[in-house]
Amino acid sequence: MKVELEVNGFKMEASYTDKEIEQVFQPLLKKLTQKRQDKGSRLVVYLAAPPGTGKTTLSLFLEKIYQESQSPFTFQSISLDGYHHRREYLLNNHLTQNGRKVLLNDVKGCPETFDLTALTHNVQALHSQAVDWPVYDRRLHDVSEETLKVDADIVLVEGNWLLLDEDNWRQLQKYCDFSIFIHAEEKLLKNRLIERKMRGGLSREEAEAFYKSSDRMNVLRVLSHNLAADWPLELSKDKQLVHKTITQNNTVKGKDDYIGKRTQSTP
Repeated sequence: MKVELEVNGFKMEASYTDKEIEQVFQPLLKKLTQKRQDKGSRLVVYLAAPPGTGKTTLSLFLEKIYQESQSPFTFQSISLDGYHHRREYLLNNHLTQNGRKVLLNDVKGCPETFDLTALTHNVQALHSQAVDWPVYDRRLHDVSEETLKVDADIVLVEGNWLLLDEDNWRQLQKYCDFSIFIHAEEKLLKNRLIERKMRGGLSREEAEAFYKSSDRMNVLRVLSHNLAADWPLELSKDKQLVHKTITQNNTVKGKDDYIGKRTQSTP
């Protein structure tokens, strides 16, 4: 199935196989509908994944097919990206990385470049009220002055760090009712991220340098420091999403190297 979506302010074509839709997406959306019905109030869902997995595109595709279904509930997909610190802040603050001082703007996208306090406040508020959600504009490379009113019955929040198992960030998990995580091999993501930068105008040499200095660290950090999700997915080598089931001992069936510590999600 091919559809045109607006991703980060740009039109693009997304394509998913019938197998993905029938075996992964439809069962997932059915699960979310049931959980929303059981809860009786807004359902907050996290979709976390390393860079390059296509999580933003997936979140918008899920929104589209859900809205086209006959569900009695409404569905919105929103992004963590609106919680980036503004460019002015990133250009005037630093972090220490591998023993040296690094400008935040040079590592934009890592957890330290987000306003975690504001994010936590708004995710918590989602359970009881409509929220004006900040939006990131990739054409401006900064947070937009505009906001998005979030008031749907089911709200899907997507971002790299929503299930990050590190101090301060791990507290976010208690504010979601259901979580999804996409796992993928680092080599596969490397190729996808380099190709993405080249489509954006960089040479292969420039794209590979950017991957080494920025994207790779974020990919490895997500994969090695994530809390386990309620609905784990795997991005296979043929670039299709597969649902991985969780066994009684909280491991992921069929995936020996899935990294994640399972905890109880609570509203």
